[in-house]
Amino acid sequence: MTDTDDTVTTPGAATSSAGGASLADWLAARSDAHLIALLRARPDLAVPPPATIVVLAGRAEQRASVARAADNLTSLEFGILELLALDKADEMPVSRAALLGAVGTRVTKKTVDATLDTLRSLALVWGDADNLRIVPAVVATIPWRVGRIAEPTETLDEAGITAALAQLVTVERDILETLARSTSVGRTRDAAPGTPADRPVQRLLAAGLLRWVDEETVELPFQVRQVLRGEAAFDPTSLTPPAVTGRKYKPADINAAAAGEALELVRHCEDVVKVLGEAPAPALRAGGLGVRELRRIAKVSGIDENRLSLLVELLSAAGLIASGAPDPAPPSDSGDSYWAPTAAVDNWLNAPIARRWHALAAGWLELPRMAWFIGMRDSNDKPVAALSEEVRAPSAPRDRRTILGLLAELGSGQSAAPAELSRLLAWRRPRWGARLRVHAVERTLDEAATLGLVARGALSSAGRALIHGGDAEAEMHASLPEPVDHVLVQADLTVVAPGPLTPDLLEQIALVADIESAGAASMYRISEDSVRRALDAGMTAAELHSLFTTRSRTPVPQSLSYLIDDVARRHGRLRAGVASSFVRCEDPALLAEVLASPVATTLALRALAPTVAVSQAPLREVLNELRAAGFAPAGEDSSGALVDLRPRGARVLTRRKAPGTRAPAVATEAQLDAVVRTLRAGDLAASAQGRGSIRADGSRASSAATVALLSTAAREKSSVSIGYVDAQGVATHRIVDPVSVGGGQLDAFDPASGSVRRFTLHRITSVARVD
Repeated sequence: MTDTDDTVTTPGAATSSAGGASLADWLAARSDAHLIALLRARPDLAVPPPATIVVLAGRAEQRASVARAADNLTSLEFGILELLALDKADEMPVSRAALLGAVGTRVTKKTVDATLDTLRSLALVWGDADNLRIVPAVVATIPWRVGRIAEPTETLDEAGITAALAQLVTVERDILETLARSTSVGRTRDAAPGTPADRPVQRLLAAGLLRWVDEETVELPFQVRQVLRGEAAFDPTSLTPPAVTGRKYKPADINAAAAGEALELVRHCEDVVKVLGEAPAPALRAGGLGVRELRRIAKVSGIDENRLSLLVELLSAAGLIASGAPDPAPPSDSGDSYWAPTAAVDNWLNAPIARRWHALAAGWLELPRMAWFIGMRDSNDKPVAALSEEVRAPSAPRDRRTILGLLAELGSGQSAAPAELSRLLAWRRPRWGARLRVHAVERTLDEAATLGLVARGALSSAGRALIHGGDAEAEMHASLPEPVDHVLVQADLTVVAPGPLTPDLLEQIALVADIESAGAASMYRISEDSVRRALDAGMTAAELHSLFTTRSRTPVPQSLSYLIDDVARRHGRLRAGVASSFVRCEDPALLAEVLASPVATTLALRALAPTVAVSQAPLREVLNELRAAGFAPAGEDSSGALVDLRPRGARVLTRRKAPGTRAPAVATEAQLDAVVRTLRAGDLAASAQGRGSIRADGSRASSAATVALLSTAAREKSSVSIGYVDAQGVATHRIVDPVSVGGGQLDAFDPASGSVRRFTLHRITSVARVD
């Protein structure tokens, strides 16, 4: 092979074997549609585009490429490959009849044929019904010892293995753990016949936790290995998937429960944003969020630490919090980075609930991190910090989609236990067993339930739409309860919201009352401070009376009316503005009282007139100090209108995230079709080599002959095969139709690219006519 992009090929791809044609010959006989399907299923084969079928076959037999393709095989497909490997199908052909005889009654003939078609589409199996062959490298990808499928079924099931393991002493357990961490085969003298029965190996053999191989060898059974490693155990000899039992729920009930979780998720995220806005959390040197800060946020917000770990990861994934220099800076600013809300959080806070939920859920689905790692011990026996690099897991998005995708296959409203899902996933993806352990599946489903994607063990409509590319936001909006436009005011000055409030009513109630408990029905409490907060924001006493009169389905308590009037009567009699700040009051006696109090010294108040004083302190500080001294000032602007000076919280300015976590681009049909055309042209060019070719060695005669042959082909509109070395030094052979020759250039139509290309004459190494 002369192409420089792939100079080494597997011998089976380039030569014929005793059993028949090579893989390259078999691929060359496939239709273009079959080759396109192969490149789509194994995209690594097309990068860079192979020049010929021989190059493609060589790549298809390479160990790394075969391993990538094998990652997506099921136990059924591995079982068929194992039976073919036992018949030496990597060395000689095996007939379909022989394969069906080995399969027996474990699966139907139709299933075997469908499996063979799948393996052929991946080029892991090739040949016709009488000449089945496998790629040699595929044998090493089988996740259990080859030959296990032909042996009797193991006597212990998962429950029996777990019970037997619980009765072991330390030395026996250590033997099994050592075999589970390394190869399953071990050598020991204690396997010999006549060894005392009280020896550890003999006791393990008697318990069925080890299998005897010969006098010096024992093997750890596959299912025992799975249980020891925390994986879901399944019988590799079974060619049928394990059953999944579960309860069937009404989709409406699932969606309602999921909507409740979504509401709670959004509310808790709002609380975290508020806490970080008021007091940004210092970032660790490595960039994470320390345990102490996580506990502080949990204490202030009232959120469980485990749940909070997930929330900060979600907020970071959605770009709502970030590490940087917040504005305004914390009082004890040391110049280090802080975790604080980003500028994008303000738009998020004002968006509808379904949209806010979608930003969090979509971020979680593609998040290359495992939030449930947080709090576990790392290699240095230190707890893993939130938002740290130790939480990164590039395979996480694919694992989440696999788990949720399996739930989607079970049907609408169908639930499944994590252990059953893990077992079925292990059967479907046996090479992923270490990642899809029962604990990992359980924690992933817990996170999905927190996000409202899963409820009661079943996938919600919004979750189904999210993983299938549908309108998840619309599905969640339809699942959320209808917003209510009224509240219930109680005699003890509490306000009950019987459901999610409309956005405008929620804003007004949150301004005039403090939330005490949240959920499907929330409760707020009105106090003197909360009423003053509403008045500070610009609401009048008349507006507050009107709010409760028109929006409360219960009579407004007289005590609430008295409270509003009392606070409003005292509120705003004292006015503060910007001078740096000024204080004015229509009652000279009240202003005199302020100037006589200790707060006047703190603020350095100076009287300009009986009703006006000024201060060098900022307006917000003047208001806070006067309120702390027992006065009730109101802030105003230059026109005398009340202004809302409530703090908005710190914000971190961040750049838009680069799409680094997006899935790699998938080749289009047109691109794959172009690759196949290149393959066909390369094969045709290779077959034309040596037949009356003119080699361009740089001599005058050779160059003249090259130009003459190309000019003749251009006049006769015939095709030629050329060898060409491009600017990168890559040598290829291709079939082209010369259009014109001159000026040291060849313009020719290249069927592989479907366009006219320009070739430099001195880079053409050979030319030959194509009959």
